[in-house]
Amino acid sequence: MKILITGANGQLGRELTRQYSERKEELILTDVEQLDITNVGEVNTFVKLHRPEVIINCAAHTAVDKCETDVDNAYRINAVGPKNLAAAAFAVGAEIVQISTDYVFDGEGSRPITEFDEPNPQTVYGASKLLGEKFTAQLNPKHYILRTAWLYGEGNNFVRTMLKLSETNKSIKVVNDQQGSPTSTVDLAMAIIKLVDEKNFGLFHATCKGQCTWYELTKEIFRLKGIDTEVVPCTTEEFPRPAKRPRYSVLSNRMMVLTTGDIMRDWKEALEEYLK
Repeated sequence: MKILITGANGQLGRELTRQYSERKEELILTDVEQLDITNVGEVNTFVKLHRPEVIINCAAHTAVDKCETDVDNAYRINAVGPKNLAAAAFAVGAEIVQISTDYVFDGEGSRPITEFDEPNPQTVYGASKLLGEKFTAQLNPKHYILRTAWLYGEGNNFVRTMLKLSETNKSIKVVNDQQGSPTSTVDLAMAIIKLVDEKNFGLFHATCKGQCTWYELTKEIFRLKGIDTEVVPCTTEEFPRPAKRPRYSVLSNRMMVLTTGDIMRDWKEALEEYLK
């Protein structure tokens, strides 16, 4: 199978490359230097030249706070980019995988959010990613859209930030009133590969099982690594940010359960493997 991965230098792109390479698949790896997904002509030419069977779009503007002021770029990368890729994929008969986010929801609920719940983004990041979902679904019937959250893997992420902070701080304040599901790129990549293998098209939530706060996540990171830095719980209001954070963004992998089986591990198990 010939697979084009955009944003291949990011956390998920690297993990997909690793897993697909082990299967000896033919990979076309691009980042912004090789392919500007916001340029429709460039995308069409590139896809027609290489004719992949599957395009996996891992490219995104993920700086949530910066998106609030860098609005045009957020929509170019998170909405127009997926539009271009979905249309180009359709033109050559290819499938398209689009990665989305828990930020498409308002985070005001108190029960795990399913694919049947209505999105209501509260940020430019969330709104631009939701539009990317819509373009993908409209322009290519052979689509897989996966919403994930609190992702960590090979690269900069919350887990590594906390480990770094522990090296120079005796205590760290961490938000304790936002609930989510920390998700390993290993699990997300496995879910993508399974859906593509089974030709199981549609919209899916894909996060590790269980839930915690950022404070509880940090406590677990330090426990597993034997770090004695004190973790102090605090409120969202104590850390004001330009973009509103969802208070409750636990996603339920309902569609995976209904169609293919949920292979995502518990967040603690995945985190323990990552920290080894």
